[in-house]
Amino acid sequence: MDIAPATRHIAGRFGDMTGPFHVHVRLEKINHHHRQKSYVTLSVTRTLFGEWCMVQESGQIDGGAGLRRCLYVADQEAALGALEQKKTRKQKEGYAVIPVQMGLF
Repeated sequence: MDIAPATRHIAGRFGDMTGPFHVHVRLEKINHHHRQKSYVTLSVTRTLFGEWCMVQESGQIDGGAGLRRCLYVADQEAALGALEQKKTRKQKEGYAVIPVQMGLF
């Protein structure tokens, strides 16, 4: 049984990015004093045309519609760098990283 297609996206640091590749981080900030609960999700993915994109979605946890922003970058390393910068900035603002379980396939 050949498991290479299923494990190709985890080889090395991030492996050869010819197959499916997704990085997903969820951060939440809860302020009980002001009754505010907000979230931010950051993800890196490839578009249909092969471009790299860092997607940021944010909003209120108990609220309605949120905001979605896409940052298109030249390559995978730039997308991962943008994600790390945004994650660090949000952590300094009081957001905490929440573990997220992704689907296997």
